[in-house]
Amino acid sequence: MGFLDGKCLFCEISAGRIPADIVYGDDDVFVIRDIAPQAPVHLLVIPREHVESAAHVRKPEVWSKVMDCAVQTACRMGIDPGGYRLVVNCGAQAGQTIPHLHIHLLAGRSFRWPPG
Repeated sequence: MGFLDGKCLFCEISAGRIPADIVYGDDDVFVIRDIAPQAPVHLLVIPREHVESAAHVRKPEVWSKVMDCAVQTACRMGIDPGGYRLVVNCGAQAGQTIPHLHIHLLAGRSFRWPPG
């Protein structure tokens, strides 16, 4: 899952070849609504540069850009006062289904600890 004819789904969305509900984008990062939301607000914050997973990040600025975008998106959407959860799955066993780094921004309900 995550590759279409050998092409990365998120790279294809970034390039505009596959439609998505994009809520923000700049030269480095874009944010889309998850197609299978797990909370009332479920966004994906994605670097435009293809990085397979958190384990493959070699440039610290990638983390800086996606994390800053996640926090700024929560602020812009007015969800930061109530709280939100940021989730990064790394690898298939952790639940990563698209092999391209992305952060889940979840909000709009209470979350349990520990996560499942």
